[in-house]
Amino acid sequence: MAENREFMNRRLHSLLGVIPIGIYLVQHLTVNFFATRGAEAFNEAAHFMETLPFRLFLEIVVIYLPILFHAIYGLYIVFQGKSNTKRYGYFRNWMFLVQRITGVYLVIFIAWHVWETRVQAAMGATVNYDMMADILSSNFMLIFYIIGVLSATFHFSNGLWSFLVSWGITVSPRSQQIATYATVAIFIALSLVGMGALLAFINPDLANI
Repeated sequence: MAENREFMNRRLHSLLGVIPIGIYLVQHLTVNFFATRGAEAFNEAAHFMETLPFRLFLEIVVIYLPILFHAIYGLYIVFQGKSNTKRYGYFRNWMFLVQRITGVYLVIFIAWHVWETRVQAAMGATVNYDMMADILSSNFMLIFYIIGVLSATFHFSNGLWSFLVSWGITVSPRSQQIATYATVAIFIALSLVGMGALLAFINPDLANI
């Protein structure tokens, strides 16, 4: 019974990492990328998301609860699992280790990001271009956000590879190799989008390049 429950929890953890969390990550980075078109474009995109029907319900059910489960169970997996990088220094074992490191970092990063944006918004602050520009004006916060964005894009991309394997979609070594190339491409593409947005917040001259 316990083994079946753990199997289902791991399956749910894997699924939520892709749907809906992964989809939300892509959407969130896309909205942020509007900053490359200037403050007005970003504010319009952010305002559109703020005015979606049933926004609070969707945020709780589709975003916060899945992330909360994924984070808590992910930490359980981290402290239950063992890394073999010292004994087996091959690519996938290192990906196993980095996946867990980025997962722990993301728990801290997401909690702080939610505090700086959603919680502050609930207290009357306006989530807009100026808010993000002000946050990223600190070199410490800029580095914190750069590592956070790269951790998110890696964690999703590498987690997508694991999802394809664990759900029996990529079974053969050839299909897993193709999935590796595809997920690396996804990581690079999403990272470029995320870094582009961060640079636009700290340097408005980069907009409309």
